[in-house]
Formats: sequence, C-alpha cells, structure tokens
Amino acid sequence: MAQAIGGTTISRAMSDIGQSLLTHSKIAGLESNLETDESFWAVVRDMFPVQEKFINLENGYFSAQPLGTLGATQDAMQRVNTLSSYFMRQELESEYALTKQAIGDFAGLDTKEFVICRNTTEALDTVIHGLNWQKGDEVVLSLQDYGSMQEALRQESKRTGLVLSYVELPLRPGSDEEVIHAYQSKITAKTRLVLLTHMINLTGQVLPVKELIKMVHGAGALALLDSAHAFAHLPFSVKDLDPDFMGTSLHKWLCSPLGSGMLYMKPSLIAEVWPLFGDDSFPIDDIRKFEHWGTRPVWAYSGIRAAIDFHKSLGTELIHKRLYYLKQYWTTKVVDAHGVNINTPFASTRSGGIGNFSIQGKSPKDVCDRLFNEFGIFTVAIDNPEVKGVRVTPHLYTQLWELDKLVEAIKHLAN
Repeated sequence: MAQAIGGTTISRAMSDIGQSLLTHSKIAGLESNLETDESFWAVVRDMFPVQEKFINLENGYFSAQPLGTLGATQDAMQRVNTLSSYFMRQELESEYALTKQAIGDFAGLDTKEFVICRNTTEALDTVIHGLNWQKGDEVVLSLQDYGSMQEALRQESKRTGLVLSYVELPLRPGSDEEVIHAYQSKITAKTRLVLLTHMINLTGQVLPVKELIKMVHGAGALALLDSAHAFAHLPFSVKDLDPDFMGTSLHKWLCSPLGSGMLYMKPSLIAEVWPLFGDDSFPIDDIRKFEHWGTRPVWAYSGIRAAIDFHKSLGTELIHKRLYYLKQYWTTKVVDAHGVNINTPFASTRSGGIGNFSIQGKSPKDVCDRLFNEFGIFTVAIDNPEVKGVRVTPHLYTQLWELDKLVEAIKHLAN
C-alpha cells in the first residue's frame, strides 16, 4: 500500500505515521514491554520497503531506508538533478551545515568535532593513513576487527615499519576483565594506537569499550573506535566513551542513504592527522580540512535528516531492545540443537541484533547456500581465522514467523 505512493507523498505520509508511532510507543511503553509487541512492529514493518522474494536476514551490510527516508532522498535527488550546478554552488553549503547540525544534535557532538563522510572504512582509514607513524610504533588490534582496517594497518606496516600486535579475543567471554586483559597483555611502551571494534561485525559481540578506552589512555596510547554496527544500535554517548577517534556508517542501523558515514576526532588531535585529500583552505587544527573529498551524492543529506527523525520516533533504547529480543528469539531455540554452536554472547550488555551460528561438520558457505536455496533465507557466510559461521542480522521489520522458519531450517540442516 505505502510503496505505491510517490516520493513527496511518501515523505508526508510517513511523517504522519511517524508521529503516530511516537505517540503509540510512549503510551504502550508505559504499559508493556514494547519490544515484544508484535502488533506494534507490524506497523513498523509497513514503513519499510519489504520484498517478498526471500527472507532477508542479512541487514548488517546496510539497512534499507524506511519509506519516509527513501521519499526524502528521492525528492532531494530530483531537486539536485533539476537545479544541477546551481544547487552545488548556491545551496550545498547550507544543506550540508543543516545535516551536520542534525547529526551533532543526535550524537551529542559539536560540529567542530566531526565530519560527514561515506562510510566507516573511509573514516578510520583516514586516521590510519593520516597519522605520522615512526618505525617501530606498535598498534594493537584483533583478527576479528573489520578487514578493511586490518588491511590499512598492514599497508602502513609495509610502508613505515609499523608493528602490529594481535589480541586473542574470546568469542563468548565470561567477563569484561577477560576482554580487557586480552588487550592489556599486548600493550607495551611502544604502543601508540589500539583499534577497538565496538560491536564486532562477524559475531555481534559488544566489547566493554568504555573500560578498554580508559585502560588504553592509562597506558599512554590512543584509542581508535570502530562503531560501524554500534551507532544507532546501542544506547551510548560518544563523549562518555571518550575515544580519540571514532568512525561509523550512518547507512547501517541509522537507516540513512547508502554511502553516508561519520568521522569523529578529539579537537586536540586534529592537527596530528593528515587529510585523505590535500586541503590548505583551513588551518591544520580545523576539522573541516577532512571535508574535501570530491563530488559526492549530496542528496543523501536530506535522507540523513529524515533517518534521524525516524530513529527518534522509536529511540535507540527501544531499537536495541527489539533487535536484542529478535537475536535471543532464534538463538535460544537452536542453542541446544545437536551440532549447533552459537558464536555470539547472550547477555544484553554483550550483544544486540547480530548473531552467528555454526553447524558441526558443515562449512559456513554450504550452510549459507542451503539456507537460501532450500528455505529462501538470505544470510552471509563468515570465514575468518577466528570465526567460522553464518551471520544472521534481523531488522526492525523482521517478523517472528521469519525467525521461526530460520530455526526450522537450522535444525533440519543440523540433522
């Protein structure tokens, strides 16, 4: 029904529904556990462009935009295409500033502390390639960190003599201390930077990053935080965590247009990082020196603001509770199945919506392929040196019958 309306009409319709959603969530939230209210989430499902060809349980790559956000993006795309260079030369600056302020208000950040970029990889690689490394400098990281960050650090190792020290990170740690010790044991007097993944994309494990960052700072090193999957998924304050640098992808759990991200860094460190593109328009300690990266999909800015409005209508705490509930729903139903291993922690403080499982004697690719070909369930195979399994990422539009079908499929494949 909603998908048939045009872009501008979608924006208005979804705005009205969003207001109803906000009212419903506030009222129902006082009376029940809203994260388990399937009638409520059925309304949310109608606000997404859900297709019926297969069950999509691979939402970790990026999130589909709600119809209202998509409508705002399409309207902006048409406006940019119509005004052409006039928009770029006369309106882009104010459009960017408006969106940047909206992100700052949402994330609790000053606009002098971050820039909008295209994704987490661009954000964190800007820092990795922008620092002045000295031969023998050490960086602590994990094989469970995102591949692009590992590749960037390996490249710097070849170029500058950077020494990489890998942490052995448990899949399902018994305590925060176990994780902290794993990192602490690798830090030396030569450690200059520690890469920390807030929520590991392979398994969905949430690291105790606030305590880790405090420990890293106590050792005299810098903390580089990958919050690609944590931002708008977990309730947290960037300032409270206190990272030196942080990158995230707004097109993941914030549901912004594809190709939108954010780079944050402490103002005192801006001068120490070279921008990805040469820029002498601003002082070396001005965050705006990182905003020079060529022509970009500028219509995304309107979509980002619409995504923030949609997200606020639910709130990060409720979103996390719902995603965690969905992950618990299917994992607890298969955890005792013969040959099935769950590679994701169960505690709400250590996980969100992402889950990972493996079946003894079967490769992740084989399980992933059979889930799709035999059951119409789309997931992704994870074949990492430390994690081998199938990643499952439901979304706000996911319904319980879809997860029931996943459970049935897993048990069938495990026999």
